[in-house]
Amino acid sequence: MLTSSSLNSSEELFYPEVTSLILVASRMKESKDGKKADRFSKSSSTDSYPLVLDIDDFKGDFSFDALFGNLVNELLPSYLEEEADASEGHGGNDMQNGHMRTASDAGRSAQGLSSPLFPEVDALLSLFKNSCMQLTDLREQIDGKLYSLKKEVAAQDSKHRKTLSQLEKGVDGLFGSFARLDSRISSVGQTAAKIGDHLQSADAQRETASQTIDLIKYLMEFNSSPGDLMELSPLFSDDSRVAEAASIAQKLRSFAEEDIGRQGMAVSPVVGNATASRGLEVAVANLQEYCNELENRLLAKFDAASQRRELSTMAECAKILSQFNRGTSAMQHYVGLRPMFDVEVMNEDARLVLGDPGSQPSPSSVLHGLSSLYKEITDTVRKDAATITVVFPSPNDVMSILVQRVMEDRVPKLLEKLLVKPSLVNQPSMEDGGLILYLRMLAVAYEKTNELARDLRGVGCGDLDVEGLTESLFLPHKDIYIEYEQASLRQLYKAKMEELRAESQQSSESTGTIGRSKGASMASFQQQISVTVVTEFVRWNEEAISRCNLFSSQPATLAANVRAVLTCLLDQVSLYITEGLERARDSLTEAAALRERFVLGTSVSRRVAAAAASAAEAAAAAGESSFRSFMVAVQRCGSSVAIVQQYFANSISRLLLPVDGAHAASCEDMATAMSNAEGAAYKGLQQCIETVMAEVERLLSAEQKATDYRSPDDGIAPDHRPTNACTRVVAYLSRVLEAAFTALEGLNKQAFLTELGNRLHKGLLNHWQKFTFNPSGGLRLKRDIIEYGEFVRSFNAPSVDEKFELLGILANVFIVAPESLSSLFEGTPSIRKDAQRFIQLRDDYKSAKLAAKLSSLWPSSS
Repeated sequence: MLTSSSLNSSEELFYPEVTSLILVASRMKESKDGKKADRFSKSSSTDSYPLVLDIDDFKGDFSFDALFGNLVNELLPSYLEEEADASEGHGGNDMQNGHMRTASDAGRSAQGLSSPLFPEVDALLSLFKNSCMQLTDLREQIDGKLYSLKKEVAAQDSKHRKTLSQLEKGVDGLFGSFARLDSRISSVGQTAAKIGDHLQSADAQRETASQTIDLIKYLMEFNSSPGDLMELSPLFSDDSRVAEAASIAQKLRSFAEEDIGRQGMAVSPVVGNATASRGLEVAVANLQEYCNELENRLLAKFDAASQRRELSTMAECAKILSQFNRGTSAMQHYVGLRPMFDVEVMNEDARLVLGDPGSQPSPSSVLHGLSSLYKEITDTVRKDAATITVVFPSPNDVMSILVQRVMEDRVPKLLEKLLVKPSLVNQPSMEDGGLILYLRMLAVAYEKTNELARDLRGVGCGDLDVEGLTESLFLPHKDIYIEYEQASLRQLYKAKMEELRAESQQSSESTGTIGRSKGASMASFQQQISVTVVTEFVRWNEEAISRCNLFSSQPATLAANVRAVLTCLLDQVSLYITEGLERARDSLTEAAALRERFVLGTSVSRRVAAAAASAAEAAAAAGESSFRSFMVAVQRCGSSVAIVQQYFANSISRLLLPVDGAHAASCEDMATAMSNAEGAAYKGLQQCIETVMAEVERLLSAEQKATDYRSPDDGIAPDHRPTNACTRVVAYLSRVLEAAFTALEGLNKQAFLTELGNRLHKGLLNHWQKFTFNPSGGLRLKRDIIEYGEFVRSFNAPSVDEKFELLGILANVFIVAPESLSSLFEGTPSIRKDAQRFIQLRDDYKSAKLAAKLSSLWPSSS
């Protein structure tokens, strides 16, 4: 039996959980009462079947819960049953089914608590002790086995180390043997290689000697007599050995030519050498004749095989012919016999692209024809490329010759008929297409031919620079291209102007205009600036710029060409809108002449005055119409300039920016070109102001009455409405300036309205100087000034508004009493001079002796 201390140490060492259970069981044992003997008797019956532990129980997936269950499963059910019975007999709560417990229930509960809480503790404690003893025995068994295994492992490890040491020594010796063997093998191999080299050299020398003997023999045969090829060896007449015969003939020919060359360079007096030289010349002549005959025979065989599409025979002949001038004759012969280079085919090309003779081809039809033709050429070259790859030893060389023939023979002959360069002196008429037709044809041909070059490059053309060949085809056209582009733009502009003049003339004739001035005005109206026409100018220029992009590969060249083409557009737009503005100015000038014609003096009859007034009305209507026409012209001028500026920003700038200074120079060109139009517009706007002010003055003179500002003092309430003249002037200005508000924008509008407002202010001041004012007339004047001020406020010109506000202050000089005049302008001394002039217009100026009073009040102004 183990002691308590040994048991506790074993329990703590192996299973802390079991130790804890034993401690709990011990404490419960101390609290048991007298019923312990009965329960222990039950547990004794259970302990009669002890649990036997084995090492195998701890192998595999060990679970402590399973071990503990095996120990206590036979004991705990009885405990659980007793607990269940106790629970049924006594209850667990003070409150049963919602009622308070009675005293009897409490007594029973106290009696139940006196019984032990864990009756099976003795049986469990005995069982746990027995299990701990078995676990201790198992630990000792395991320790013994571990010790035996350690000793056995140590012995095996020592034995293994000895074996490894012996193996290392053996391997070291084996490596040394292999090294000696490798060195020996290397030495033997080097010796064998040297022997092989000697043998190979000897065999090559023997073979060379044998070939030299044969070559000397064949050379003697060719050197026998000039032109005698009948006594040659069978080799040279055997069709089955043509390749060998060709190779030998080429070697003999090369040797003989080199020997003749050496003899010619060296001066030797020995006759034997001269004889030998003459003999080799005979051989060379015979060899040349034989090679020519053999080459012709092979070419004939090649042609026959080509017609029968026997690619193997063609390949055999091509391989043999490659020994003659690297096969150049065969390649050129093959390419020259292609049907695509026949004269009939090339004539059909011209008919396909240009159409029937005598018809005028269009760029679209030429584009379609070139697309079809070049596609056909590409497909044909692609088919030939498949044959060439199979037949020729060097297909890239043959493709190079084929594509070169296409780009130097077939394409140029077509372009020669398509691109007929017109004369810049005697330009073709627009009915015949003009210069623009040639340029469009050139662009279409250049673009499609470059596409053909790219397609042929994709099919294969060896080392041929097909793009360079394409550029060389168009070089004569590209050298002076920009001159034709500028001439074409000028021709288009001239034709458009003639068309517009013809339309204007036709419109004038259809309306039946009579009279020189009237007809001129109508012509001017019909030839107003058209934004559509300017858009057409831009479209022409945009098309020309696209051609510049196409023909100019270098940025500097492109920028120069673009600037030249843009200059044409700027000149055209500047000239067109300047002429349009000048025509609109002419109508203003004609209206001014009409006004001057009907200005009459004061001593005329009433009938003449009435006729003059009617004529003045007509002149005013003509002036208003001319004003509107000029404003429309200015508006369209601004729109046209905006279109050109937008075109420059969107399409031109990006082409000029890569070149230093090009963009700035073009901006300067544009500003210079537009300066003429700006000058014409400025002069026309000044004339518009003159026209408006002339009509204002006419209305004021005709409508303003002396009684408007000096109404009789008849007791009738004064009229606070604006005068009729004011109403007419404001109505006229509102009507006529509507066109100016629409046509002008920004600073132009502000400057025009400011100038007009200043002129209106000055004109009104001069007009009012003609009248005398009493207080009621002063009120009427102030009402007119308010009306004028409200109208000019729409000008958004602060300086003009200020002037009319000061006019309102000046009008007070007619309203206040004479003694109040001194204090009227204390806050505004700047208008005292104008105030003095106004004060002199008071009807009481003399009677009230205002001159003396003013001189004493404002001595500096007198």
